[in-house]
Amino acid sequence: MPELPEVETIARAIEPDVTGKTIVAANIRWARTIALPSAKKFAAQVQGQRIVGVSRRAKYLILRLEDYNLLIHLRMSGDLMVRMGKIKAEKHDRLLLALRADDNTESYLAFNDTRKFGRVWLTDQPQNVLGKLGPEPLGSEFTPQWLYENLRSRSRQLKPLLLDQTFLAGVGNIYADESLHMAKLHPLGLSNFVSKKKAQALHEAIRFVLKEGIRRNGASIDWVYRGGEYQNHFRVYDREGKPCPVCGTKIQKLTVGQRGTHICPKCQTIERK
Repeated sequence: MPELPEVETIARAIEPDVTGKTIVAANIRWARTIALPSAKKFAAQVQGQRIVGVSRRAKYLILRLEDYNLLIHLRMSGDLMVRMGKIKAEKHDRLLLALRADDNTESYLAFNDTRKFGRVWLTDQPQNVLGKLGPEPLGSEFTPQWLYENLRSRSRQLKPLLLDQTFLAGVGNIYADESLHMAKLHPLGLSNFVSKKKAQALHEAIRFVLKEGIRRNGASIDWVYRGGEYQNHFRVYDREGKPCPVCGTKIQKLTVGQRGTHICPKCQTIERK
C-alpha cells in the first residue's frame, strides 16, 4: 500500500501543480530516502531542473525533468503532495523540493513517509531501476493470451505470482485478492493449472478492479493513504466474517506468502489438473 490505483491517483493529482515548475532547492530531511545518487549529489543535480511531466510505471511515480528522471516509490506509508507558499516541514517529511513557477509563485513538493521505507532515485537511465518490471496490467502488452501462456509456463501459487513485480507490475495485496475472487480462483492454486478460460477471467478481473480503483481514487483503508473510496466496494479484502457478495458465504482470512489474504471458500476452490 499504496498500489497501482493509489499511485496513479497521486500522479494525476500533482501533475497540474508541478508541471512546468523549476526545482530551486532540495531539503533532504532523511538521507536514506535518497536511493541514488548520494544525498549531496542529489541536491546539487536536482537544483535548477524543470519538471516537464508526471507519469507512473507500476508503483513508481515518475517526474520527468529536463535532464533526469525522478523516480519515487512510496512503499508502505509514503505520500506525495504539493503545498503552496512558504511552509514549515511536517514531522514525517523526508524530502521537500522547493518549486518556483514562471510567475515566481512558490510551492513545495513534499514526500512524507512515516515508516521511512520509501525511496527516491534521480537518474538519466530510469531503465536501471524499472527495467526488471513486468508488463503494465492496463497496457497493451498485457493480453489474455500473454497471461495464459505466462501462467502455464510457471508452477507457482497464484497470489505470490501476481504480487511478483517482475511478473506483472503494479498489483499489490488488495487488488490481487479482489481480482482472484472475481475470477473465482484460489490464491493457493498453482498457475500452471489455470485453464485458458480462467486465465481470460483473471485478465478481465485484474483490469476491472484496477480501473475501478483508479475511478474511485484508490482505497483508503487506514491512516496511510488519503482520499480514496474504493474500500467501500471491496468484494473480499478486509471483509473477514462478512458475506461474500456472490454467494453469501462468510469471507475467510488466510496467510499466503506472509500476506493476509481474503477469500470466499465456496467461490474460490483450488483447481486440479
